[in-house]
Amino acid sequence: MNVVVSSRHMDVTPPLKTYAEQKANKLTKYYDRIQEIEVVLDAAKDRTKVEMIVNAEHKNMFIAHHDEGDAYACIDQCVDKLERQLSDHKKKIRNRKHPEVEK
Repeated sequence: MNVVVSSRHMDVTPPLKTYAEQKANKLTKYYDRIQEIEVVLDAAKDRTKVEMIVNAEHKNMFIAHHDEGDAYACIDQCVDKLERQLSDHKKKIRNRKHPEVEK
């Protein structure tokens, strides 16, 4: 799996980059078919925006945005949003062949 950390209108510090990579690598726990994760940090005016894009097998794409708080808090919120998206997608795929039968 490949993690790419990029930025717009700002420089990414090494601790921020390692933090983003560590958090992004934890997403494989929720869905193991992830091929690439892109973290985009954007400093627009007086706030920091974070966007995380997850590319998975079969052209599945998961995107999360957050722009409240500092960069570290935004990364945490994006990871939380992606955890939910990935686990819901995994449940959907897993239950497709064996739907629950109502009695």
